[in-house]
Amino acid sequence: KMSDSSSDEDEMQKQLSEQQRRKKLKMKKASAAPAEDKEKKEDEAGEEEEEEDTRTFADLGVCGPLVEACAALGWKEPSKIQKAALPAALKGKDVIGLAETGSGKTGAFAIPILQSLLDRPQKLFALVLTPTRELAFQIAQQFEALGTSIGVMTAVIVGGVDMVTQAMALAKRPHIIVATPGRLVDHLENTRGFNLKALKFLVMDEADRILNMDFEVELDKILKVVPRERNTYLFSATMTKKVAKLERASLKDPARVEVNSRYKTVDKLKQNYVFIPHKYKEAYLVYLLNELFGNSVIVFTATCASAMKTAMLLRQLGMQAVPLHGQMSQQKRLGSLNKFKSKARNILVCTDVASRGLDIPHVDAVMNFDVPAQSKDYVHRVGRTARAGRAGLAVTFVTQYDVEQYQKIEQHIGKKLEEYKTVESDVMLLVERVGEAGRLAKEELKEMEEKKKMGKKRGHDDDDDMEENQGGMRKKKKMGKKGGGGKMQIKNRIR
Repeated sequence: KMSDSSSDEDEMQKQLSEQQRRKKLKMKKASAAPAEDKEKKEDEAGEEEEEEDTRTFADLGVCGPLVEACAALGWKEPSKIQKAALPAALKGKDVIGLAETGSGKTGAFAIPILQSLLDRPQKLFALVLTPTRELAFQIAQQFEALGTSIGVMTAVIVGGVDMVTQAMALAKRPHIIVATPGRLVDHLENTRGFNLKALKFLVMDEADRILNMDFEVELDKILKVVPRERNTYLFSATMTKKVAKLERASLKDPARVEVNSRYKTVDKLKQNYVFIPHKYKEAYLVYLLNELFGNSVIVFTATCASAMKTAMLLRQLGMQAVPLHGQMSQQKRLGSLNKFKSKARNILVCTDVASRGLDIPHVDAVMNFDVPAQSKDYVHRVGRTARAGRAGLAVTFVTQYDVEQYQKIEQHIGKKLEEYKTVESDVMLLVERVGEAGRLAKEELKEMEEKKKMGKKRGHDDDDDMEENQGGMRKKKKMGKKGGGGKMQIKNRIR
């Protein structure tokens, strides 16, 4: 009996070990399956979904003149957010849309507004609120482009522009107002005869950013003076508690639309980091920009002063860089942006003022010179590249002081970034030259600050000031202490 029971146990153990062996084999096969096959399957699934929804703008209910306007803009077919939002919006429903920047949100709210305007023409018809000035101008351009054939009038109401000039624009009673909340409240409180009592549409674009920038008080004031009987569209990249609260306060039975483009962004975008000593950050930046010579690059910094100094340093080294930050006047900001957009300059050094909404398809790479304070800002920064189906590169500079924040970013995006390979010996060769350029950049900053205090050179572009300053300083350096050096420099400036 003992021998029988022991033989049974042996048999059971054999069966168990055989089962375990089979399981291990299955697991090995699964893990051995190349990641490419998985990606192919996912891509095929995505293609099938796209093939299923082949609706055109006309199929979604967009009228003839606007279909033609879309075609003229090169919009061959509606984007995912447009396919999801337009049917409900064109039926007169409120819409809350969750989608990343670059997904075609502007068209999703501009088309139904313009179609409704065609049906019932009226001045002061729609108000679009945005967090930044640059985004406001971009949205206004989209409205003008779509509404060219129907004579749409728009007004952009943002800070950094003369209030009187804006009051005159509002007095003409445009169809569409695109505004930042703070400046709009200024006009509601101080511009005689201006009100929003006849408003039919209210749009809050990048709502999470508007609320993060502490515009809650201004939003409350605006919501109190706009009609209750209106259509409201709220678009946001993320659904925060504040956005949910705003939704409850301002929308009636909205159609909820969500488009997750995260997979596409990660798939198209190569994300890297460099771990470096803090004192060599600028040398590594110059090294990477030399590596990417000829490409269009956005460099993000944490502060306005850092953006200005970095742009000047790069200029000293012969690179075509322009600054963009919140302390520049609106005219200067648009000047820098237009130079970068037109490819007259290939490096834009900016703060997070340019991290959202700006659509510049030709950006090849993004450099996070300073690690963003908020993990969400990282997603928006790197979203400036790999747009419209293009590939892109993002490199984040991580020093000994940034490790904790960098780890939070990796946790937020659910991905470990790869290290960008650099040659340390090549970087060290640049240190002395970059240090000298940094000293000259500091001198220029002091010179510009002194001129601002003295009230000189009013109306000049920062970019032009930078070029003139550098031209003068190079001459000064060549001439040394020879007589007439100062006069030559002054003459050059006057010209």
